[in-house]
Amino acid sequence: GAIFKTHILGRPTVMIYGAEANQTILGNESKNFENSWPASTKALLGPLSLALQTGELHRNRRKLLAQAFKPRTLATYVATMGNIAQQYTQKWQQAETLTWYPELRSFTLDVACKLFIGQDNGCQTPLGQYFETWCAGLFSLPISLPWTRFGKAKRCRDLLLQELGQTIQARQSMANPGNDTLGLLLQARDEQGQGLSQEELKDQILLMLFAGHETLTSAITSFCLLTAQYPEITAHLRQEQQQWKSKEALTLEDLKQMTYLEQVLTEVMRLIPPVGGVFRTVLQSCEMGGYQIPQGWSVQCSIKSTHEDQTLYSNPKQFDPERFSPERLAQQSTEQQKYGYVPFGGGIRECLGKEFARLEMKIFAAHLLRHYDWQLLPDQDLDLIIVPSPRPRDGLKVTFKALSE
Repeated sequence: GAIFKTHILGRPTVMIYGAEANQTILGNESKNFENSWPASTKALLGPLSLALQTGELHRNRRKLLAQAFKPRTLATYVATMGNIAQQYTQKWQQAETLTWYPELRSFTLDVACKLFIGQDNGCQTPLGQYFETWCAGLFSLPISLPWTRFGKAKRCRDLLLQELGQTIQARQSMANPGNDTLGLLLQARDEQGQGLSQEELKDQILLMLFAGHETLTSAITSFCLLTAQYPEITAHLRQEQQQWKSKEALTLEDLKQMTYLEQVLTEVMRLIPPVGGVFRTVLQSCEMGGYQIPQGWSVQCSIKSTHEDQTLYSNPKQFDPERFSPERLAQQSTEQQKYGYVPFGGGIRECLGKEFARLEMKIFAAHLLRHYDWQLLPDQDLDLIIVPSPRPRDGLKVTFKALSE
């Protein structure tokens, strides 16, 4: 059913889904519920990370970090995202066949490194190599031995912090700290006029690199997978792109006009949400779904199950971008739209980089649709590995070629 009790790592946990549950849990952060992470994730994100901060400190820091994702700042990211997409697609065209998921990971890491810390070709640097090992341990068993996944990730966290520390120090010594995210954060001040310490800057940048990479790679991969399986939807997408076919560089205004692409990307994240659910700790006993949930228990709000709720979506297993057409959306209640569709979470902890992610997905998808064709290779396992974020088991093997003009 929509609510049941289980144990995760020995802790009583209530699993729940649906728009009403999401509204109760995500809308009552710091009152009845508090953000919760597995022990391995906490240790690897670091104590000063926004993901672990709560209450007034969380609100204060969120305001500071939001400066990197304001509309005027996002507008400056468009050209870089487009240029890196072009470099990668040219390389894939030469390869003709490839296992796409690892390549897409490299693409999103390169974009994140360039826009967040000014680092070119991030995936080819030591930072990029440490980062992948660190990511692999985020949701592992917290056994700190040199050969365990967690132990290796912990070592790489130290190495990452060293690299980030050197980058921050170099930037601090410049007269102009730059206009990328790091430059903005070095200049950012809270209401008391205080800036971020170097220690906190390192943890916050590390979180941003993770958030701008792991889940975004999953969403882009899902777009590539689903459009390859639904040629009629891809044809409709290409038709929409015709008006920008001859245009080299897309603007923010162009992207806003791609309404069908917007529908498709929205449906991609409904069907295969990059994050399966969110954990909260119960701060004070409360009632949900007719049951009393004691203080100290965990609650997991399932995003995936909410997106498959038949009371919210007809034929929820079907890939149907039309469900997000203006006409169909007009028939939904505000609550259904707000808490029945939550790929980025909700409430005061809604993903801070949501618009950054949507922008990168749209630029990448538009570039692919205007210039390239991709087809799934036969005899591969397309079942999804879910943790830490969904991806096809065999890595999404495709043929990749330029569209004939």
